[in-house]
Amino acid sequence: MFTTETIMVLLAVTAIAGIVGTGLGGLLGALLQKDSNKTVSLLLSFAGGIMLGVVCLDLIPEALGTGAGVMAVIAAVAAGVIVIYVLNYLIDRNTNPEVPHIDSDHPKTADDLDELIHSDHLEVHYARHGNKLSLFVAGLVMASAIALHNVPEGMTIGASYASNGGTMGSAAIVLAIIIGLHNIPEGMAVSVPLISGGMSKTKAVLITAATGIPTTLGALLGFWLGEIGPFGLAFSLGFASGAMLYVVFGEILPQAILMYHSKLPAFSAIVGLLVGLFIIFI
Repeated sequence: MFTTETIMVLLAVTAIAGIVGTGLGGLLGALLQKDSNKTVSLLLSFAGGIMLGVVCLDLIPEALGTGAGVMAVIAAVAAGVIVIYVLNYLIDRNTNPEVPHIDSDHPKTADDLDELIHSDHLEVHYARHGNKLSLFVAGLVMASAIALHNVPEGMTIGASYASNGGTMGSAAIVLAIIIGLHNIPEGMAVSVPLISGGMSKTKAVLITAATGIPTTLGALLGFWLGEIGPFGLAFSLGFASGAMLYVVFGEILPQAILMYHSKLPAFSAIVGLLVGLFIIFI
């Protein structure tokens, strides 16, 4: 049930995962001002593997256990996949033509982290000395792209929290840790182009941390839906699961492999899946 204490705990946990995780990545980006494709690739695929394990072995079984029915859960998962795909497609269609290296020969998915969150689009506007409006719009697009990842990530925490009766169970804590880990390379990809464009390091890190705020909004949405009743909980768990499945299979894993041409990202994802299995069932 909604109480001040339960909401504060939820906000605190998701703030650490979203704002602190992304902000830490921003700080690392400011200090290093570079990223390693190999490191980021393996980190993303490992986090993707754990997310896959938590979604398939914990969240979806919980959704089925609400009594809403398997077809309702399938519909919710499908809705999560479709909504996130369509929104990502709309953003890509309107921004990719402005980025010179994204042409007909480019893979039909992001092959670097700056493409995934569209910081490359913002960097193009900085390089062209765009006016304040164009920079604002490019920044808004990047924030929206990040939000499409962070909102469903937060929903998984909020829905898991609701399914456990407003108590931060192991699944929600594991999700928060993994999401925080996943947000570190994203934060690096946000801060580096901002600093390269002339922004001060302090301001860039603060803005980067702020991009994690949608995680808390997603957690509140997931928790609110989960509190409505069995069907609300099933929809929240299913929709968030579908969104995360799309992010893992449609973005994280293809991008990880394209960033580091090796079989290691696949093994890293498998290790992540096994770690998720271990954490869930110990």
